[in-house]
Amino acid sequence: MPSEFQGLDGNIRRDGYAFLPGAKMLAGLQAQDMGADWETFAASWDDLGLDRYMADGGRYRQRRFAAFRAGPEGCTRKSHQPHYQSRDYNVLNGDVERWFEPVLDRIGEHHFTRDLIGICAWVFDQVAPVSVRSSPWHAEMHQFRIESGDAEAGRPTPEGMHRDGVDWVCVVLVKRHNIKSGVTEIYDNVSQSQDAFTLTDPLDTVFLDDERVRHGVTPIEPSKPGTTGYRDVLVLTFRHENV
Repeated sequence: MPSEFQGLDGNIRRDGYAFLPGAKMLAGLQAQDMGADWETFAASWDDLGLDRYMADGGRYRQRRFAAFRAGPEGCTRKSHQPHYQSRDYNVLNGDVERWFEPVLDRIGEHHFTRDLIGICAWVFDQVAPVSVRSSPWHAEMHQFRIESGDAEAGRPTPEGMHRDGVDWVCVVLVKRHNIKSGVTEIYDNVSQSQDAFTLTDPLDTVFLDDERVRHGVTPIEPSKPGTTGYRDVLVLTFRHENV
């Protein structure tokens, strides 16, 4: 793997998470001849479906979903399936099978999708227990757009500080448009410490140990009154298939 990705495993072991600025992520992708056609990939966030499962009644979240099997032999998309979390991890929308619009085929097969899944699988294999490192991953892909305007605030994590109920999580910023706030907050259950930073540039990425840390994002609001704004992110979650 390129030098830009080296050392991420050490940061995850030390802090429970690792942050990689977008410029370094892009440089690492380009070093591996990855990351072609970012514009097409990012533009797909303009074609998401409304999240109709929001128990708070909000209509500020759009999304698409897909599941993959990722392992040494490569990455294969699974048949479309519901996304499920227990209320132990999602007190707002848990204990419900949520059938979201599927990720478009051309995006599920896109170089960026497959490259990012491959990078995550490599990074998380470095910090996973040795006994399961040869096991394939069950990876889930979530495309999110959180909108905000005068009529309704945008809440990237309406369930608050949380775990996702998986092994590892990767959050990639795709775009911020006309918004302020949206601060990522991380609480380390091991050291009882908290950190906060804002994903501001495309491809700003954070890798999370979901068993160790909780994470959340503060609500967003438009930069200018009377306008609307949005925050686009890609969330990839990983757990071993045999766990």
